[in-house]
Amino acid sequence: MKTSFFRVCLVAATVIGFTLPQAKAQHPVFSVVSVHDPSIIKTGDTYYVFGSHLASAKSKNLMQWQQISSSVTNNNPLIPNVYEELKETFEWAQSDTLWAADVTQLADGKYYMYYNACRGDSPRSAMGVAVADNIEGPYKNKGIFLKSGMEGTSNDGTPYDATKHPNVVDPHTFFDKDGKLWMVYGSYSGGIFILEMNPKTGFPLPGQGYGKKLLGGNHSRIEGPYVLYNPDTQYYYLYLSYGGLDATGGYNIRVARSKKPDGPYYDAEGNPMLDVRGKEGTFFDDRSIEPYGVKLMGSYTFETENEKGTGYVSPGHNSAYYDEKTGRSYLIFHTRFPGRGEEHEVRVHQLFMNKDGWPVAAPYRYAGETLKEVKQKDITGTYKLIQHGKDISADIKKTINIQLNKNHTISGEMTGTWKKTGKNTAEITLAGKKYNGVFVRQWDSVREKNVMTFSVLNGSGEAVWGSK
Repeated sequence: MKTSFFRVCLVAATVIGFTLPQAKAQHPVFSVVSVHDPSIIKTGDTYYVFGSHLASAKSKNLMQWQQISSSVTNNNPLIPNVYEELKETFEWAQSDTLWAADVTQLADGKYYMYYNACRGDSPRSAMGVAVADNIEGPYKNKGIFLKSGMEGTSNDGTPYDATKHPNVVDPHTFFDKDGKLWMVYGSYSGGIFILEMNPKTGFPLPGQGYGKKLLGGNHSRIEGPYVLYNPDTQYYYLYLSYGGLDATGGYNIRVARSKKPDGPYYDAEGNPMLDVRGKEGTFFDDRSIEPYGVKLMGSYTFETENEKGTGYVSPGHNSAYYDEKTGRSYLIFHTRFPGRGEEHEVRVHQLFMNKDGWPVAAPYRYAGETLKEVKQKDITGTYKLIQHGKDISADIKKTINIQLNKNHTISGEMTGTWKKTGKNTAEITLAGKKYNGVFVRQWDSVREKNVMTFSVLNGSGEAVWGSK
């Protein structure tokens, strides 16, 4: 009797011992940080993000983040005594804060922080580089290499013109597939530009002025450029933010691509991005630019029955990361939230390439999910659908209800067809438009369970997300 009872207890304890940790492991744990304009770099086994106002954070897994620094003060560990160290920058920019930083590691093993400051109500800005032996600092200033917003002669030897010349902020420095170092930068004003850099010094190669223009002009609201090469598609992807960054600014994430790091870049419809700018004589003319570029994400909310739902307001100023070991890509950005004003946090979403070689973003934040084979019976059912469109708007996109039926039709508030074209690839037709992307099971943190989702893109560069 005692023996059999002991066996039952032992078996029960073993089962509990094995099932509890697994159940717990399936419930992802997140910790959040605030870094505006987060630019990612991985060193060793740790991811770091650096952003505006000398804010930074780190993570081992892209889910649990730890804040390192948060504001421009002389006690900031990244650049101690920053107001003295970067005195010339603050004086030129007539500012007491710093904008979107970017950190890269060069062949000497040191970390190069590209810092910048801007007056804000004009493109009077300065950009320079500071260097550290340790990624967490302290960084020592090496000097300014670009200025903008001046009265008189600009960096390219001609009188500064804010409709044509760049605002020298928002840098991203990257190596191309051949090992050349480049820096893409710019915000509003005359557009987005690219410079070839010296990989030994971290400064631009001489004689380039402001560099080569990629897109923008006439104060069109395009900023936060970030370039990432994908060896699978052999394209350079230029990520951009359109619109205004605040909760009513309609910030949204877009992408264009090129076979060369310095362009020309094109969108999904084949439009040359070099032609994308505000109309002559206009200021912040969003209508001129909104048809161009592939829009990956804007403001939205997933409502669920009897629950608050989850969503973002003005997501943008992203960076992106490609993991050579796993072949996975990630989108890292800051976002505001419905009903929470200007409060913002860092978010990470996994990216997948569709059959046309364009990235699609997973609908929910990264929780360790992987692309796996999905079965038809797991796909069919009722979905909440988000249509991101192409507009630049303060409106928060709301969901509509559709059903993916067993006979491959789509019914509900939109009609069409669907099919699984591979292990997890999706082809969806809605209102006569064909979309391509992926089916992926993801963690929905509101409902606290894994759900089937899809993320697809059409030939006009409009993203659609579904959550079952």
